[in-house]
Amino acid sequence: MTRLFQILPLLTLSLVVASGICDGQEKLSPPATAPADDTKSKSPKGQEGAPKAEKGPAFVRIERDAKGNPLALQTSISSYTISEGDWKDVQIDLIGAVHIAHREYFQDLNRRFRAYDALLYELVADADGNVPEGKSDGNVRHPVGAIQVGMKDSLGLEFQLDEIDYKAKNFVHADMSPSEFAQDMNKRGDGFISMFSRMMGAGIAAQSSQAGKGQDVKMLMAMVSGNKLQMRQAMAEQFENMEVQMAGFADKSGRSTLVTERNAKAFEVMKEQLKAGKKKIGVFYGAGHLSDMDKRLVEDFQAKRGETIWLTAWKLAESK
Repeated sequence: MTRLFQILPLLTLSLVVASGICDGQEKLSPPATAPADDTKSKSPKGQEGAPKAEKGPAFVRIERDAKGNPLALQTSISSYTISEGDWKDVQIDLIGAVHIAHREYFQDLNRRFRAYDALLYELVADADGNVPEGKSDGNVRHPVGAIQVGMKDSLGLEFQLDEIDYKAKNFVHADMSPSEFAQDMNKRGDGFISMFSRMMGAGIAAQSSQAGKGQDVKMLMAMVSGNKLQMRQAMAEQFENMEVQMAGFADKSGRSTLVTERNAKAFEVMKEQLKAGKKKIGVFYGAGHLSDMDKRLVEDFQAKRGETIWLTAWKLAESK
């Protein structure tokens, strides 16, 4: 049973990082007054008591009530403006996602995506044949994708690749091909086994804390009861250890194929879209990718952080 709970961080991180391999993140415990879904707030660096600017904003959080009870797992749409350098009067939105969520969440995203000149999306696939078609149930060959599909039923949620309209005209593939992904992994002498081992170490560190032990009990109770709401609550709390767990993906250089190198590929595509004259670009990636993307925008593009909109991905309380 202990080994199962050491694996939980890997399962959780697969929901915010690894979507699309199917063929900061920083710790956050938001105040009780945190805005509800589809509400706007100032950039975290300007909030009283918020993390220091150099750590960057958070892109996933648990909304809680005044008593600390979880209400919702939320992801952000964080806006940036570029007014210096080669590109001016440009808006870049980092659109975080958890890869299994309520259908209403994905429907809301589909509506919002229409407003962009270009919507860059993640999917490890060849550029000329990467649009998912039909339901993925039973057809996902990669173990990470298979985990996600299996978890959606346990949590009473839907799978991103089944719900997002990837055929929209403004969608632009911005990820590695399978061969690029494999080549980069080989170049690093890396693989899913070694990455899994690092993640296990991070999981042990997270679960050894008092908070981690409490999460063990909650997850066990939820699994025994089979209650989907309790399962979502227990799994969502794993996101609050994101800062520790994300370290498991990186090698000694602080880089990884799964996160930093895929992000680099996405930004190459973003530059192509900027050169083509696009002024409003959305970057739709798992929330675990966005801390690194935030740093790239601020440091490499002198982008300024703007407003943040929070969307509810998982409901964590009974509807009233």
